[in-house]
Amino acid sequence: MENRQLPPAFRIAPHVARALSLKMPVVALESTVITHGLPRPDNLALAHDMETAVQNAGATPATVGVLGGKVIVGLDDDELTALAGAASPRKISMRDFGAAIAQKATGGTTVAGTLLASRLAGIRVFATGGIGGVHRWPPYDVSADLPALAQSPVVVVCAGAKAILDLPATLEMLETLAVPVVGYQTDEFPAFYSRESGLRTPARADTPKAVAEIARAHWALGLPSAVLVVVPPPAGAALPREKVDAAITQALKEAEAQGIRGQASTPFLLARVSELTGRASLRANLALLKHNAAVAAQIARALFPAPTAYMA
Repeated sequence: MENRQLPPAFRIAPHVARALSLKMPVVALESTVITHGLPRPDNLALAHDMETAVQNAGATPATVGVLGGKVIVGLDDDELTALAGAASPRKISMRDFGAAIAQKATGGTTVAGTLLASRLAGIRVFATGGIGGVHRWPPYDVSADLPALAQSPVVVVCAGAKAILDLPATLEMLETLAVPVVGYQTDEFPAFYSRESGLRTPARADTPKAVAEIARAHWALGLPSAVLVVVPPPAGAALPREKVDAAITQALKEAEAQGIRGQASTPFLLARVSELTGRASLRANLALLKHNAAVAAQIARALFPAPTAYMA
């Protein structure tokens, strides 16, 4: 189904378009975790698990991806399978859409790319694992996710920024960009795989309703930015901070020695940290992604209360 507000290359799946038209809760999901973040077959299983988590919590999932130059908001099962099995998928941020569309490419959308699709489609809640931010090395490598958050009025549910990043610098940049950071049932900024980072969040909300109230008040002021909701990873899957930091330090040294930079750095570092932790970081990643999807659906329901929350 085409949406008149979308560019010609964008398509909203019929079930997502219907939910949006009825002002029912919808949760956008990114797809670089499918194309670049996880190995096969974990990637496809995770894609289905996240959508199921959203559905079970009472909202409509809308996984965003690019297939053959078409930006699809709400990939179906066949499209998810095609994306998960693509031979050389692109990593598509905001800057990459034009080339991907013109060249009929296939790829996964980053946080920034999914924020653009969400904003155009009218989706107000988005779940991911961890946002990009300011890299530890080189420090001038700053993710496009940050400026995208500054111009996208969407509630973004995550486990903080990816642990491979400079978390204090990332929090400072979020403040500079006027992106509110809300700890969900926590006063501490989570460190992706770990529940603690030693950094405080400027605000806290303990219920989906409280998050929705903050978002409405923020946007009522005419502010254009996202509301970043940071959720600690589930206690049973979270890793000790010291163990993660040791693995990240080693992975960073290897990335520097090999000259790995830019868009290639995050997939390399995440994969190497998984190897160095005996796949414990992968298990934590999977758990927090599914948990974030469920929390996002609860927040979407608080933003858009409806008699029947999910309709296929």
